[in-house]
Amino acid sequence: MSALAALPLGAIRATIADYVSTLINVYTFLIFAYILSSLYQSFGGRIPYNRPLIALLDFLRQVCDPYLGLFRRFIPPLGAIDLSPLVGILVLTIGGGLIVRLISG
Repeated sequence: MSALAALPLGAIRATIADYVSTLINVYTFLIFAYILSSLYQSFGGRIPYNRPLIALLDFLRQVCDPYLGLFRRFIPPLGAIDLSPLVGILVLTIGGGLIVRLISG
């Protein structure tokens, strides 16, 4: 018999809700890191040639751009200010919170 079958349904739902909540928090953190790296580059900061750092920045771009691209289609930038990450984080936080509440019951 598996360990999962021994748990009551409420505990399983709470565990899944905690997992989804953690995923949402990690993705929000990745978006913040992407915003900070973009701001650093837009203010003229030069990133030294460092393979691990470049790989990290590429990872952030590849992970965050598809999600933020959904909002960039509908929200035009205001000059040099891009509001799509802010809206993306709000949608992720509010929508994720609703999903976590629905899962946990």
